[in-house]
Amino acid sequence: MKTFKKILIALFVVLIVMQFIRPDKNTAQGDYVATFVAETQPTPEVKAVLKTACFDCHSNNTVYPWYAEVAPVSYWLADHVNEGKEHLNFSDWANYAPKKKAHKLEELVEEVEKKEMPLESYTFIHQNARLTPEQTAAIISWAKGARSAYPVSVKKEGGEEIHE
Repeated sequence: MKTFKKILIALFVVLIVMQFIRPDKNTAQGDYVATFVAETQPTPEVKAVLKTACFDCHSNNTVYPWYAEVAPVSYWLADHVNEGKEHLNFSDWANYAPKKKAHKLEELVEEVEKKEMPLESYTFIHQNARLTPEQTAAIISWAKGARSAYPVSVKKEGGEEIHE
């Protein structure tokens, strides 16, 4: 029983120390998705859905809930956001090559169609991020249209280049 008590005390101390060592927050100033919005031109409805369901994890600006101040949740959220931005960061849109932009929009369509995005762990807490069938259709339609603006080079035999 003494060992168990020591372990509990050690865990409590670690938890207290974690409250003072916080992960960096993902916050940007200004219009952090301006290039993405200017290039892809989402409708006001789609832009609102993207802001509600996507931008927290896939841009340089996250709106943090109150519980993000409590460790270990703060660490889990920081990791979640960083991983999301590794896959797609709307704030870095200007730095993506046209081929990568087309690919990211294609992946967006696939993830939304398969209902893998937004994640269930996100929509569990953020109920307003759950996509209705109409919102899903609007996002897919917009993303497919936006993707067509980014020609992807494909090499044919003989070195001749064509575009999709």
